[in-house]
Order: sequence, then C-alpha cells, then structure tokens
Amino acid sequence: MRVALFSTCIGDALFPDAHKASAIVLSRLGYDVVFPEQQTCCGQMHVNTGYKEQAIPIIETYVDAFADPSIDYVVAPSGSCTGAVREQHVELAERFGSKALVDGAKIAAKKTYDLSEFIVDVAGTYDVGAFFPHRVTYHSSCHSLRFIKVGERPKELLRHVEGLELVDLPNAEECCGFGGTFSVKMPEVSSAMVSDKVRHIKDTQAEYVTAGDSSCLMNIGGALSRQHQGIRSIHMAEILASTKEHPLTPTSAVYKKEKML
Repeated sequence: MRVALFSTCIGDALFPDAHKASAIVLSRLGYDVVFPEQQTCCGQMHVNTGYKEQAIPIIETYVDAFADPSIDYVVAPSGSCTGAVREQHVELAERFGSKALVDGAKIAAKKTYDLSEFIVDVAGTYDVGAFFPHRVTYHSSCHSLRFIKVGERPKELLRHVEGLELVDLPNAEECCGFGGTFSVKMPEVSSAMVSDKVRHIKDTQAEYVTAGDSSCLMNIGGALSRQHQGIRSIHMAEILASTKEHPLTPTSAVYKKEKML
C-alpha cells in the first residue's frame, strides 16, 4: 500500500520532526511512504477568515498532489488540517470550482486520514513498537475532538507505548486558545485560555504534554516555556516513533521552537 504524507504548511515550515516521525511510524507498519512535492496548505486559514473563493487554487493543488490513483491513502499528523480537507474542500469546490475539481476533491478527501485514525482504522493496530518511559498527558485539539472525532484512538495508542504513563488532563475538552487566526484577532482571550490549559497540565505533574496538532503544541509549549514549568510539548508522532534502539531526545522541533517563543 502506498501512503502519501501530507506535511501541512505549519509542519513543513516549523515542525518537520513531527512529520518525519510520522513517516518513520508508517514505514515501520509496512507502508510505502511518499511525499508529493507539489503539496502546500489545506487552505483552512483562508476559509476561516472569509476568503473562501480565494482558497480554490489551494484546493486544486491538494487535489493535484493527492487524488492520484497510485496513492492509496493520505495521512496528516494534524487533526485540524485533516478536518479542513474533509469538511471544507468538497463544499467549496461545489460552490466555486469546476466539476473536475469536485470529483477530485471527493477522491482526495475520502482517502485523507489523521495519523491516529490511520494507524487504528486502516493499519488495524494500537501497538507500533514505541518506547517512551515518561509521564505524559494528552491534549485533544478542537478539530480532532469535534470535527473528525478521533475519540479514544490517540489515547489508546499512547497506552500501548512501552514505559509511558498516561495521565488524564483535567478539562481536556477545553480549547487551548490558539484557533489559528483567533489567537491573532483576540490575543487577550487566547492568552487567558492557554493559561487555563497550562494550569491543568501542571496539575497532572506530567513531564510531557502531547497532541495530534503542532499548532496547539506551539501555543501550549510557548506558554509552558514562558512560565518556566519544565514541561515539554511534543507531537504524538514523535512519541510513537521513539524506540529503545532509537529513543527520542529533547531536541524535537516543537521543543526547540517553544524555547524561542
């Protein structure tokens, strides 16, 4: 089976380690992982700020990259971008695009999965051979929780990581306050929300907080760093890629970037 990795724009620009880790995990599961170089953004920021018709060229690029029949599945380590592809692309193509774009958007959206969805639903496993001997708490990103409804998949994957102690996060259903352009338009509200999130994370006494979205981890990690909490943010893909033979070191892209915020 041939799996295309959708890196997402934030992953490509800021957090490549999470996407490299995703490729490692998928390869370990026996898939032929490819990376279409023409891929760019999912267009979510444009759509969510009202530039819906202007997002059509981005959707066309996504279709060109991933509707290819030689690609069996598309996997993104981002519930947010997966949600945008599945919830927005076909609707916008029907409204502003051609019939060919509609057909292509349907094909591409149907085979696009979040990483945790793919591992559980397609690969059919919870155990990817990972080893991560640390106390970890999990943050459910809004799109993962409410749009694509990944449910307990990420937590079950973490529970099957050897050595990992998973602790529940209080008020886990609450947003971290990032919300893409929301954090730019309403910075005071966003700051208050992430402060609440960090307080709950601190209450778990975890060493790491993980999630399926780098954008949430950037926001949370930045707040943790500014408050000198000593808790690191890390993408779940990096945990799943860590093994006894090749353990994760605290030089992940998320960790390095949060120290700069």
